[in-house]
Amino acid sequence: MDDLMEYGDTSERPMKVFIGHNLGFRTFVVYVPMHEFYKMSEVANDPVRDGEQISQRKLDPAHAQKLAIYILKGLVDSAIKKRAIDGKGVPPEFIAVQDVVGKQPYLTLQPIVVNIRDCDASGQSLRGHRLVTLEQETASFKIFLSQRHVLWVVDGQHRRKAMELVFEFLDSVLSKRAYPKKGGLYSSEKEITAAEMMLWNECFNVARSFCTVAVEIHLGLDIEQERQLFHDLNRLGKKVEVSLALHFDSSNPINLFIKERLIEGLNIQVQEKDQKDWHNDTGAITRKDLVGVNAILFLNKTNIGGATPAAVTPKTEIAYHFWEAAWAIQGLGEEQAREKTVAAQPVVLKALAKLVYDFAFSNRRGAQAEENLETLLNGISDIDFSHENPMWRYYNLTEQERKDSGLESLASYLPASGDNANRDMGSYQGGFMRFGAKHNDIFPLVGDMIRWKLGLPCRHS
Repeated sequence: MDDLMEYGDTSERPMKVFIGHNLGFRTFVVYVPMHEFYKMSEVANDPVRDGEQISQRKLDPAHAQKLAIYILKGLVDSAIKKRAIDGKGVPPEFIAVQDVVGKQPYLTLQPIVVNIRDCDASGQSLRGHRLVTLEQETASFKIFLSQRHVLWVVDGQHRRKAMELVFEFLDSVLSKRAYPKKGGLYSSEKEITAAEMMLWNECFNVARSFCTVAVEIHLGLDIEQERQLFHDLNRLGKKVEVSLALHFDSSNPINLFIKERLIEGLNIQVQEKDQKDWHNDTGAITRKDLVGVNAILFLNKTNIGGATPAAVTPKTEIAYHFWEAAWAIQGLGEEQAREKTVAAQPVVLKALAKLVYDFAFSNRRGAQAEENLETLLNGISDIDFSHENPMWRYYNLTEQERKDSGLESLASYLPASGDNANRDMGSYQGGFMRFGAKHNDIFPLVGDMIRWKLGLPCRHS
């Protein structure tokens, strides 16, 4: 009886593992269905439950939500692939849902690192045996884990939380036969169809069987060792440069728009690093700046994180018309572009992009929005984007200089210069207007100037 208590119980489940020695420490590597991993694992970050055994940072719900959307995208893709493998047809509703959640060339989750605390460092206290081939070579090992052998997550708590969000979403949709009203991983104003119900049911099925996650299991680590492993995995790696990450990423719909419509379609030249010497400017725009302009254009945000096909696709034609008009500005895209026009400075393009967003996509765009948008797109080519235009130096001019330059009425469009807000737009030296680095403070002011020049409504009224 004591032997039975020690070595097994009725809850044991077999797992095929490969044995490795990571820097000399024995580890197991296993591939397990996603839903099964979620049920077998836990995260030690609850102060009440785990107390001194906490070995994780605080959970970031927003990050987990983004990963959940990514996992759901992968499950939809897997469900479609599984039907193809089984020789079944793919209903058009499956493809329609995939178009909404988004496509990308490849989807994968990196291996999750866990620790089994209730065993020795060699794993010999775990019941198991060797699996061999016909040639009597070791193929793998089969071990038996019971309920007390919890997989404590060392690296991957946000991935596990994302799985939880996905399973909660699927369970809710399948039980209520309706999409969540707010904050769901997928939403639709239409009633859920029978084909969509079949898709979500198949997503749940592939999560239980077809979709696996790779798990590296460490054995018998104490809390200090777990914390050290967490530190090494999360602090010793080097982050990918922003420009390189944006260049490689084909999952974000705004990135796809940039690659397919702007770089390939309009032949906009892109460079990865900024050229600080204006005289050697090739006319190319940095990828970071191009992404920043489009983040404002599509989302009215400073970055493209969280962009979805549903939020981006309906806006692409207007966005493309904007870039056609903007890239036709004299001097833009040419050699020494920044010496020829202020429009080659990203802050000016951000100002134009913000105006397009206000008149085309904003919920507060007003009754005359279509006329205002047409006036803006048609009027871009009529604006004087030269460095000599005194409009850019409005805050640096005296009252008499503003009057002599015909800028008196511009005051009604611009915020007053007497308050505590930043009105330092840059400096005019050597015949060049160089806008400052604080773009978020400057581009709304440039937008006000363009509104005034084209006779568009003042944003302060």
